[in-house]
Amino acid sequence: MSLAAPGLPAQSSGLSLWSLLEAMWEPVVGYPAAEFEFKPRMTPLSTLNESAMFITLYYAMIISGKEWMRHRKPFKLHGPFLVHNFFLSALSAFLLALYVEQLLPTLYNKGTYYAICEAGGGWTKPLVTLYYLNYLTKYVELLDTAFLILKKKPLTFLHCYHHGATALLCYSQLVGSTAVSWVPITLNLTVHVVMYAYYFLAARGIRVWWKEWVTRLQIAQFVIDLGFVYFTSYTYFSNRYWPWLPNVGSCAGEEFAALSGIAILSSYLVLFISFYAATYKKGPGARKKAATAAAGRTPVVVNGNGKLPLDTATATGASY
Repeated sequence: MSLAAPGLPAQSSGLSLWSLLEAMWEPVVGYPAAEFEFKPRMTPLSTLNESAMFITLYYAMIISGKEWMRHRKPFKLHGPFLVHNFFLSALSAFLLALYVEQLLPTLYNKGTYYAICEAGGGWTKPLVTLYYLNYLTKYVELLDTAFLILKKKPLTFLHCYHHGATALLCYSQLVGSTAVSWVPITLNLTVHVVMYAYYFLAARGIRVWWKEWVTRLQIAQFVIDLGFVYFTSYTYFSNRYWPWLPNVGSCAGEEFAALSGIAILSSYLVLFISFYAATYKKGPGARKKAATAAAGRTPVVVNGNGKLPLDTATATGASY
């Protein structure tokens, strides 16, 4: 299991991505990023009430927004839409690079188990800062739905459930201090770099041949996520409650966070596989019929970007 090997320095010298984050962080927040601490009831959006309020407002926006647009013409929003997708793709790439910079020395010198189960591996102060930034992006991604509504595009259950549940999932992992969090997050950021770039290109009228592979990448992401999450949860629970079962020791994180992560990620895998089968593995007529039935009306775009017809759509992004 271990990837440990000597020789890689724990901190690289010279210019780093972290120093770039520091340069952007301190003028806005007023203190260095390295001093950030996630403190419930003190850090913005750090309580269940705050998170639940925003998610509730999100679903209220869906209902009221669709009603408000009922007798209005759809907005074009081409420029803002391009900016939205380019920004999220670029932001995802920057965050992913920051994670890689923080994690590579740990993986190289301490190994995979240490990185996913020990607080010193997967729950360092810089990583907590990045976990929080990633959590905040989940609220930015709710704009996906706003674009759909303003463009009068149909919304699916998968899209609406996924966006709300992902914000809650990220919150639960922050509060639950799960050291394995970086695995789903870095995989998700990888997907987002590709996915939002795809939507940016498609919105510019560039036909991208690899649209189906975006959904395949999302499904692969959830499979890998669940492999790590099931493993860390199993070894934690067996070590604590059933020590006679085979296990490799405990893992850092709260039990409620482990259980919520398993439940939500498992539901994502089922829903995305169902979407993939309905969209890509049936004939054109059956595919159109399945999508129409799922939406309750016209063929739909599942992703929050909502600007493509069904035959060029992929599954909703912003996965954990």
